[in-house]
Amino acid sequence: MQQVNWNQNSFNIRVAAAVGPELAAGLLDPLSASFQIERKESLEELEAYLLNQSLISLPEILLIEVDKAEACFGWIRKIRSNLMLRGLIIVLCSREVNPEWMKTAKQLNVHDYYAGDFSIDDISDRLVFLVRFKLIRPKLTELSEQVDVAYRMPLVKRLFDILFSGTLLLLLSPLFLLVALLVKIESRGPVIYRSRRVGTGYKIFDFYKFRSMYPDADKRLAELNRLNQYADKSTASVFVKLRNDPRVTRIGRLIRRTSLDELPQLLNILRGDMSTVGNRPLPLYEAEQLTSHEWAWRFMAPAGLTGLWQISKRGKEDMSERERKKLDNFYAKNYSIWLDLKILFKTLPAMFQHENV
Repeated sequence: MQQVNWNQNSFNIRVAAAVGPELAAGLLDPLSASFQIERKESLEELEAYLLNQSLISLPEILLIEVDKAEACFGWIRKIRSNLMLRGLIIVLCSREVNPEWMKTAKQLNVHDYYAGDFSIDDISDRLVFLVRFKLIRPKLTELSEQVDVAYRMPLVKRLFDILFSGTLLLLLSPLFLLVALLVKIESRGPVIYRSRRVGTGYKIFDFYKFRSMYPDADKRLAELNRLNQYADKSTASVFVKLRNDPRVTRIGRLIRRTSLDELPQLLNILRGDMSTVGNRPLPLYEAEQLTSHEWAWRFMAPAGLTGLWQISKRGKEDMSERERKKLDNFYAKNYSIWLDLKILFKTLPAMFQHENV
């Protein structure tokens, strides 16, 4: 075997592979000295692995052996129908030289095809080059521009949202002014807190709340992760909700307990960014950690001011990340005007939570 001149930066590159035993020994074993290799026995196993990755943990490269039944070609078409996976670098390889396979691979626009006796040095250098100079994974902003949202807001639901938000904005305007004044008196900084959130169909928008924290709250998040009620010592948590959050002001605690901090989202509803009932829009750093399985349903429902999470287990200590995901996906699959009304009727008592989260 040739002496491989490994690139020093290549070990940061992740390769997910579905190859047989022969290629695993002759190709993956030497590549594993400089690349992070995740080998799967079949295309089905590789697909299951990919669907459980997030935007952050996706591999840069898919290395696939062409099979006799040519199932890999259909598999590639299927993978590229998934917005999260279509940008991955795909490299095909085979010990057999087959012109028809090469022609099909070219039609599929795979990034590289190696057949017969190939050089490990060449493949290694080429993989590094592809990662450096190709777009390898989607960003949330790209997804929001590309996705064709399957969910369309029913006219009745949209009319209700406009009537609901417009009426409350008029009736509660004195309360808006009072809360704004209290927030401004207690601490410096803007009265309205704006953050980028991911809503229906991965659409990103400005999300409004009354500021309930001190101005440096975002910078202190990492050091306070131990307080996260969704925290799991064995894995990184997607959702963030802190117990007894020290970043919250005194007025902030009051308006959080009564959910008055959420009132500016009536503007989001009026604008059409959100609906009255739906799944809560996620911050970008949370959304990019959800896997393909979780994204497939959650973001195909409307983003909402209130939802199943708020009326069922909001603020409770036993609320797990898995439970919250199940609630989000359940609503996405089962929402209706009757379910929305049921959630709305149960929202008011749920607003006055007892836990400091």
